Amino acid sequence: MEKRCFGVDIGGTTVKMGLFTVDGKVTDKWEIPTRKEENGKYILEDIAKSVKERMQRDTLTLEDIAGLGIGVPGPVKEDGTVLKCANLGWGVFNVADTVRELTGIENVKVGNDANVAALGEMWQGGGKGYNNLVMVTLGTGVGGGVILGGKILTGSNGAGGEIGHIRVNYEEKDVCGCGKTGCLEQYASATGVVRLAKKALEKKEKKTTLVADDLSAKAVFDAAKAGDELAMDIVEKFGFYLGMALAHISQVIDPEVFVIGGGVARAGQIIIDEVSKNYEENVMFALKNKAFKMAELGNDAGIYGSARMVLD
Repeated sequence: MEKRCFGVDIGGTTVKMGLFTVDGKVTDKWEIPTRKEENGKYILEDIAKSVKERMQRDTLTLEDIAGLGIGVPGPVKEDGTVLKCANLGWGVFNVADTVRELTGIENVKVGNDANVAALGEMWQGGGKGYNNLVMVTLGTGVGGGVILGGKILTGSNGAGGEIGHIRVNYEEKDVCGCGKTGCLEQYASATGVVRLAKKALEKKEKKTTLVADDLSAKAVFDAAKAGDELAMDIVEKFGFYLGMALAHISQVIDPEVFVIGGGVARAGQIIIDEVSKNYEENVMFALKNKAFKMAELGNDAGIYGSARMVLD
């Protein structure tokens, strides 16, 4: 029998799980609740139970399993030690060792969820065919993952890829959630776009169809596509800051492609157009003409990437 691998993506509400062939085909996927009571002590037990049930159902033995990968919402060291996952209630402990004991599966890998999603997009998504990429996830915040030579760049503290907290505006007065000011997340996330829109509406400098009581990133991008002048200004600022941040990253690691995902990215080509234009204006000549792609795996990127981790 062809070997299988499990991919697991632990979220604050649900744990997404998938069973894959080693060449990247998903044969089954499902979810279980994330039980966060008692500092998340049941989460790994529930995952192990679900894995064993799926193995029994499909008559899979330990010899049939190439490995089990897990993405978690926090920094992770290369040995599988989670440094902190506040929204799961976890402190510092070795997740990989615990899961090995619970499942009997020897090859267990653990990674940060944003980094793991980037690996998934490289394997079977928007970054397929590239070995050096940067993924940017534009949601409530701005997440990211860096893949170099086909491997996740975790960094010495497991915190590599924190793209959202690159400082892009030294004149900003509002404070980011991280405690600093001028972070990329304040301009390129869904909440950042809404923040920019509210400030623009307060100034009342341009006519607009946007309404302060009904603002969303989607509404801003939709209005910009329809030619709304104020919305177009906001999208230009969004593109300026994100393009500048990606130019800074490129000048350090020189990736082949930028993959853009997350809820904000559903706005589509307008994002690619604005970001790539501003990237080109801010990067040195040797790093121009990079590929910009939209993510393709959506919420499944995490399980794909988790499964891919165990194949190295």
